[in-house]
Amino acid sequence: MKATAFAPGHISGFFEPVYSQDLSRTGSRGAGINISIGAVSEVYVTPSTIQSFEVYVNNKKSNDSVTRLALKYLFGDSSIRVVVKTKLGLPLGQGFGMSAAGALSTTIAAAKTINLPTTDALRAAHFAEVSLKTGLGDVMASSFGGVEIRKSAGLPPWGIIEHIPGNFELILCVIGKKLDTKKILTDSFKTRNISDYGKFCTKKILDNPSIENLFFLSQTFTDKTKLANPKVLKAIEAANKIGKASMCMLGNSIFAIGKTDKLSKILSSFGKIYICNVDEIGARLIDG
Repeated sequence: MKATAFAPGHISGFFEPVYSQDLSRTGSRGAGINISIGAVSEVYVTPSTIQSFEVYVNNKKSNDSVTRLALKYLFGDSSIRVVVKTKLGLPLGQGFGMSAAGALSTTIAAAKTINLPTTDALRAAHFAEVSLKTGLGDVMASSFGGVEIRKSAGLPPWGIIEHIPGNFELILCVIGKKLDTKKILTDSFKTRNISDYGKFCTKKILDNPSIENLFFLSQTFTDKTKLANPKVLKAIEAANKIGKASMCMLGNSIFAIGKTDKLSKILSSFGKIYICNVDEIGARLIDG
């Protein structure tokens, strides 16, 4: 059996980590944008005498731990052979939610091959992401689509997401080396700071849910958490002269809106540019 699925990339403008002994209630509160560039996974499932997972990312064999763990959560101990071919549209470790998109597109396609509900696919990818601390809210957001506020953390019914209406073009700029999300999420001093300002920004976006406020609060979060290096801050400053920009959490990259051609020209001197739109649908099966 074969199935193909797409999951959008996801950019967090700010977030508050929420931990629980129950992985269903672990995740993050905050706000972000789902984008039209993401992950496409082709999944082939065949009966076998043993369980085996083969994962290829961008045509290279991969030890992708998030996707492998997500498959384990989905299939349990079933004797089954699974081959996954994932194409990622953006680099890993730059705050674009690529590991979550890869895992979620894989589990949605895999669930389809054996007629499991999409809720099982979502749970498996979410559990893998939060267990490995590669992200805290990207799977939930990617499944939902649009510009979102994660009002409460975790999977439904605990996790609650609200939409901010809007579809526009975004400019992404990758400025430096990838950031190790796990390293940041396990640093108690950094996470205390992230938690405090994430809570503050989430309260403020719920008071006034708009794109303008999302960018304003994302910049506040970037300034207060001191996660951005000088080059990232310079790029944000340059982009803010003609649009709105902030840091992608957690990556040495930024996201911006405004006059696309002008922003692209200015930001291309800082790093590699990608242009995309808001993905309003969320993760889904596709014909592939």
